[in-house]
Amino acid sequence: MGSLSLDSYSAIPRVGGLLLSPDGRRLVMTVQTLSPDGTRFVTSLWEMPSDGSSPARRITYSERGETSPAYLPDGSLVFASARPDPTVKKDEAGGHLWLLPAAGGEARPVLALPGGAEAAVAAAQAGAVALRVPMLPGAAGLEEDEELGRRRKESGVTGILFDSYPIRFWDHALGPRQARLLRVTGLDADRPTVEDVTGPAGVAVHDAEMALSPDGGTVYTTWIRATGGTFQEVDLAAIDRSGCRRLPGDRDFHEPAVSPDGTRVAAVAVRRPTPELAQDRTLWLFDLGTGEGRDIAPELDLWPQSPAWSRDGSSVVFTADERGHTPLYRLDVQSGEIRRLTGAGAFASPCPAPDGSIFALRSSYSSPSEVVRVAPDGSVTALPSPGLPLELPGTVTEVTGTADDGSEVRAWLVLPRDASAERPAPLLLWIHGGPLSSWCSWSWRWNPHLMAERGYAVLLPDPALSTGYGHANIQRGSASWGERVFADLMAVTDRALERPDLDASRTAAMGGSFGGYMANWVAGHTDRFRAIVSHAGLWALDQFHATTDLSSYWERQHGDPDSQPERYARLSPRTSVKAVRTPMLVIHGERDYRVPISEALRLWTDLQRRGVPSQYLHFPDENHWILTPGNARAWYETVLAFLDHHVAGKPLERPALL
Repeated sequence: MGSLSLDSYSAIPRVGGLLLSPDGRRLVMTVQTLSPDGTRFVTSLWEMPSDGSSPARRITYSERGETSPAYLPDGSLVFASARPDPTVKKDEAGGHLWLLPAAGGEARPVLALPGGAEAAVAAAQAGAVALRVPMLPGAAGLEEDEELGRRRKESGVTGILFDSYPIRFWDHALGPRQARLLRVTGLDADRPTVEDVTGPAGVAVHDAEMALSPDGGTVYTTWIRATGGTFQEVDLAAIDRSGCRRLPGDRDFHEPAVSPDGTRVAAVAVRRPTPELAQDRTLWLFDLGTGEGRDIAPELDLWPQSPAWSRDGSSVVFTADERGHTPLYRLDVQSGEIRRLTGAGAFASPCPAPDGSIFALRSSYSSPSEVVRVAPDGSVTALPSPGLPLELPGTVTEVTGTADDGSEVRAWLVLPRDASAERPAPLLLWIHGGPLSSWCSWSWRWNPHLMAERGYAVLLPDPALSTGYGHANIQRGSASWGERVFADLMAVTDRALERPDLDASRTAAMGGSFGGYMANWVAGHTDRFRAIVSHAGLWALDQFHATTDLSSYWERQHGDPDSQPERYARLSPRTSVKAVRTPMLVIHGERDYRVPISEALRLWTDLQRRGVPSQYLHFPDENHWILTPGNARAWYETVLAFLDHHVAGKPLERPALL
């Protein structure tokens, strides 16, 4: 049994996506492990029998790792990897598509991809895959793409010419290579057949979610369509040899899934937000015969995600956040009846099996992701998974408070094992990002147990704007990000501090992204906390709107900043800068394009100008998340040192490598 501590944290295997073979006998998962030199994580593929008769074993080994596995109908496994082709003397390709035969043996490269591959999906009944690959705009094919890339490199050209918005996404520029979709067949031949089904498409498919028809002839994909200025809408498109057509619907569509008989497509449909009406989501069904689309879950007051068809095509399995969990659900397509299949835990990557059972990943704040089998009757069996079992330094319970408007606000509470009335623990309020999110699943990026190991209790609340509590809970915070969410956070914090095993005199608050926004808001609206940590937090919304990678989303949410500047000012934490007195730690990655570093720089400057005790932790090569093992450890060390000083009264210790 392993244990979780700051020293062991990075070495624990981390299970990611899950895939079930066509015959239902094998499971493949992506697993992150620490590289031999300890400086990065490497993603590899692991396999185990679906009956759980033996533990998962690693089946791919390379320095650069593997991603995007997909099963072909015969049980062969294709995947993408940047590992070099061993048969080529000087392999300059950025990556390859590899094939691991069903009968076993070594994987072999089947297609060189100069820009690598970002995603892959396979057809259920044909030896075809669809790939999302970045290619240079002027390239007519993969060979020409490689030649243009070589010429850019030799000429020392690094510039990128953009024609339309957006130009960045999370942590990378949307150029010089831009995504296209390829259909690849004949994977068992010496030279597969490659069709560029989109051609140069600008940013239309830069983050496309794809599905293939069972016969491999039609690619269903999300397609970003510009609607003027910086605004876009996300269509669902069907692309075959006759061309590209838009499927009907007045929503944004995501996560398409094709029925086993190829006649229907299920997808997540998103109603776009306005300043008056919050975003909402449902499940949509496209009938490919009639060309019609309809909402098949109109009474569902939760947000569905990860739709997957049962093998007989009678139902769609999906997950949805619900009160701090993410259960599995089954929707009968004919009757519209929705049945909740599971109870506690956060489920992901549902894989319906031929016998009616479902394989999935399950996590919670008591366990990282593990592979489970959900029987048709809803009973759940855990299968042996890498990195588990894991001994935790804290215990998990729930707290529920009542907000000033009468709404219930619930939270997870992670307690150090020795917390008691005689030894009450200091409380750390952690505010989730999103904001349309929930504290419901294990997180390697923000792990409360590392704080519990140091003696801190961690409160993980779901205030207004959190998912899993119905549309009303999102609507009540939609026009009042700061005020409404702040009131909810304080209400549940007050309720938690009624516990005798928590020390109300020693408290701190922290958050990242929207949680960082709220940490900044808290700093300007109360002095109750001894310290505040703001990671990648929004500070001035007018500035943020013009510099983030996706300004149209915020403009839909908050209105036109030119005609409604008062709304952006009212919702900006910076408006209350004169009231900030609590010591603050500001953290930001320079490659964060969702919340640009200008937010942190302006916050830091304001704190320094006003003499607020503060520190600024800057990561030049990280993005919205701090991902590399060394930097992640430095992140935790800095946060803990800051809290230990201001909350626990210890001398301020500078991490050794900072």
